[in-house]
Parts: sequence; C-alpha cells; structure tokens
Amino acid sequence: MSADLPPLLGESPAFREALEHVSRVAPLERPVLVIGERGTGKELIAARLHYLSRRWDRPFVKVNCAALPETLLDSELFGHEAGAFTGATRRQIGRIEQADGGTLFLDEIATASPAVQEKLLRAVEYGEIERVGGRTATVDVRVVGATNADLPALAEAGRFRADLLDRLAFDVVTLPPLRARPEDIPPLAEHFALGMVRELERALFPGFAPSALAALCGHDWPGNVRELRNAVERSVAAADPDQPIAAIVLDPFASPWRPRERRRVVEPAETAVAEATPEGEAGGILEEVRAFESAKLREALERQRFNQRQTAQALGLGYHQLRGMLKKHGLI
Repeated sequence: MSADLPPLLGESPAFREALEHVSRVAPLERPVLVIGERGTGKELIAARLHYLSRRWDRPFVKVNCAALPETLLDSELFGHEAGAFTGATRRQIGRIEQADGGTLFLDEIATASPAVQEKLLRAVEYGEIERVGGRTATVDVRVVGATNADLPALAEAGRFRADLLDRLAFDVVTLPPLRARPEDIPPLAEHFALGMVRELERALFPGFAPSALAALCGHDWPGNVRELRNAVERSVAAADPDQPIAAIVLDPFASPWRPRERRRVVEPAETAVAEATPEGEAGGILEEVRAFESAKLREALERQRFNQRQTAQALGLGYHQLRGMLKKHGLI
C-alpha cells in the first residue's frame, strides 16, 4: 500500500500537523473536506486519504466540478440512460458508480450547481443515485471534496447547500500555504530542480547560489507549491548547466517589451494641486524622497538576506505594506 502513496515533501511543523491529521481521519468511513489555496496539493491529500483507508485497493475516481457545465456534470457524475437526451444512444455509468467501493474526489466542489448538490446530498446520505433518465442505483462511495472557497460563508449566503456542507464536513483538513512553511522551500526546490535536470538529461545539478535561495525564500508564493515548481524548473532550464543556479525566474511575463498599463485618469483636484506647486521644487523634493525611500528599502532587504517578512518586521511595516512599497520602487 505504501508504494501507492503520493509524494508529499515537507518537514515543517504546519505541514507535518496536516499530514498527521490526514493519517487520523483516513481510516474512518466518513466524508472529508480538504481546504487550501491553489497549488497547496489538495488532490495529493485526497489520494493520501484514499490510499491510507481500507478502500486503498478499490477505485479512486476524480472529478473537477469546475471543468463541466451543470448538465454535463450531472451526467458525468450520475450517468444516464439510453435516450435520456439527444445523442444518448446507450446507457453510461457515471463517475459515482465507477467509484463504487472506493473513493470519489470532487475537486472545486463549491462550483457545483444547486441541482447537482441536491443529488450529491442523497448520494452521501443514503448511498442512492439517480441516473439522468430516471434509473436509481445504490452505491458505496466515500466522498472527499476540495475547494479554496469559504464554504460556510457560501452556505450562509445561500450559494451552497447547508445540509450538504453539514454532511461533507465530518472532518476538514486545512492545508497550510507555502508561506507558512518556509523551511520546506529549499528541499522542495531541490527536488523539483533534480527532476528537471533528469528531464533535460544533464549530468548533474550544480545547486543553488545563495542569491537564488534568498529569492526563493523571500517570495510570497501566491501559487504555492505549483508556482514554486514552475519557477524552479524554468530557472533550471534557462541556467548554465555547469554553474550554480544564480537567478530565479519568478515572473515569466517580465520583459522590456511588456505592454504598459493604461495611463491613470488624473482627477481635477490632483491637477489643481500640481498647478499650485512650482514644477522644479515639487519634482526635486519628490524625487529626493523617492530615492531615499528606495535606498532604505534596498539596504534593509540586503541586511535581511532578501527575506521580505524579516525585512518588514525590521522596518516596523506590515508584510503587505512592504510588498506594496517594493513594487512601487521596482524592487520586485
């Protein structure tokens, strides 16, 4: 069974706590919700829940609820009878029946329509499904749902069935974002780099230069592990194979030929202030202030080895406040 477990790398306390939570809930024959930002590995966790359960040798069936419109999702999940609609020439077994005895993973479950949610509730509550066209079947399926949405808030707003949420949320595994587990960034980066080196059929991986590690550890990673993997792999592909990786390509869109943003419309009040201030005096003072601020930010970053969170703390700023200032001065 262990050979089928999906690879999950990380030794940080937050990540280990999440894995221990998965190990506790996996053997239970109950639904589970996996909550986390994009790129945190929700599908890998769902697979781990399956392979650590007593259903490990039965089907593990995956459905992305956001990838199909309502009518197709209904047919995909519950199947249909021959003649149920135009083009339905024969009976089709749905994904839920395919997962009979095993686990059904519903990714992006928050996007399912109210009608699909109602049928899901019956499947979870009573083990009954109704194919499109009217035939009823009985199934034994464990449901694992995943989303990055706030399901309780959606239920309160009437956009997700509260009774379905109650049934699915027997237990909820919440995955930490990558920024909450910074000690996992270097080993993850090395793992992805080694994989890219093998793919490129290079003789060896020369490692990361200190500047590259500083850039990796200082980035906020809004796309989490998926974004980290992309950044590392593109940086390895672009680097000299015989030299340590010195530069991390965080933004693949960065280019001197990138289209400029449209100019902001200046409000009349701003124009009046500008006209009331002597041009030379205003330009000189503002430019001096900007240069001073930029220099201080650069010095603080260097002192903190480009760790943005430590830099923000050292300057007495909030993390997002510092990020805004760095963007303003073109330092990220």
